Amino acid sequence: MVGQISEPGREPERPPSRRERARAATIEEIKQTAMGLMREQGTTDFRFSDIARLMGMTAPALYRYFADRDELLTALIVDAYDDLGQAVAQARDVVPVDDAGGRFVAVAQSYRHWARDEPQRFALILGLPVPGYQAPEEGPTTEAARRAMAQLKSLFYEAAQAGVLGRPMLTDDDGSLARMLAGHHEQKDMLTDGPPVPPETFQAMLHCWASLHGFASLEAYGHLDFLPDELRDAIFDSSIRLVAKVSGLPEPGPPGPA
Repeated sequence: MVGQISEPGREPERPPSRRERARAATIEEIKQTAMGLMREQGTTDFRFSDIARLMGMTAPALYRYFADRDELLTALIVDAYDDLGQAVAQARDVVPVDDAGGRFVAVAQSYRHWARDEPQRFALILGLPVPGYQAPEEGPTTEAARRAMAQLKSLFYEAAQAGVLGRPMLTDDDGSLARMLAGHHEQKDMLTDGPPVPPETFQAMLHCWASLHGFASLEAYGHLDFLPDELRDAIFDSSIRLVAKVSGLPEPGPPGPA
């Protein structure tokens, strides 16, 4: 805004130039074209030459925007993780913080809907690895995965801090999980971002994710199409209520709209 006073000692932000805007628009078009190819082909792979053909460019011209296919895949994976994380966080935050069970249901429903609406992007980040692709070690995809997965883990932290998280019905008693967590906390890796939790709670978090992800995957890839929508919704709701109960989360209220 003209005449806006910037903070002392801070340079005012420079608006992007016409050239920068054009480059950003082309990068976005390349990503959208790659996603369109994935959806059309029902795969998570693509070729630079196909993107160039659809965009009316030469294949070498794409290398001015992405060094190679892996760099483009990395950008798409980061976008997908961020989109999933944002969708889950928005659904969770509609429910009051003191309703831990309701927040878990909201997260689960959002995760399920995103997977069903975005099967190619879901496969890209949580399906089989793309042939020949190697994610950068501790790079942007790891950071994006950490941000997305934190939305589910935060439910357990909130419930524990509020004193409403019970002991899980199923626990690991041989000490192996505790030793693994100790090592991971020392490394501060993606598994244990956030406050330390007891081994049985960490195991419960994995139970929740495995159950939620299993249903979402079956549905996203058409394996539950033989079930009527109403029955599929009912099975999902009951499975989420079951895993919440087993994990020590407060009993969720009545299921919301599908």
